[in-house]
Amino acid sequence: MKILVVDDEKDIQPLFMQRFRREIRKGEFDFEFALSGEDALNKMESFQHEAVLILSDINMPGMSGLQLLENIKVKQHTPPPVVMMITAYDDSGNYNKAMELGADDFLTKPVDFNSLKEKIKKLGS
Repeated sequence: MKILVVDDEKDIQPLFMQRFRREIRKGEFDFEFALSGEDALNKMESFQHEAVLILSDINMPGMSGLQLLENIKVKQHTPPPVVMMITAYDDSGNYNKAMELGADDFLTKPVDFNSLKEKIKKLGS
């Protein structure tokens, strides 16, 4: 399963690679990383819609995660990939807006990786 993680924090990549090392080694998950919404859209173009799951931070400079979500769910992809939004803030405004734009799930930081693994495995079955 191809998973695109979008977050402006550079330390996210080694964290995901470490937490999912077993699944990556087995070839279950293939992670790609983007540091911005714009970068994510460019990567998605090169994937030719291969991404099955997108995990996106909401608060990023430039294009926010909500703007990225809108681009993915409303403007570009048919059928759209599953998109889970991630935020450091437990904010009902962001949650409501994300759900209105078609987010499939909403996670708060720090990410509970055990719960995330279960959610991802359910998508693959």
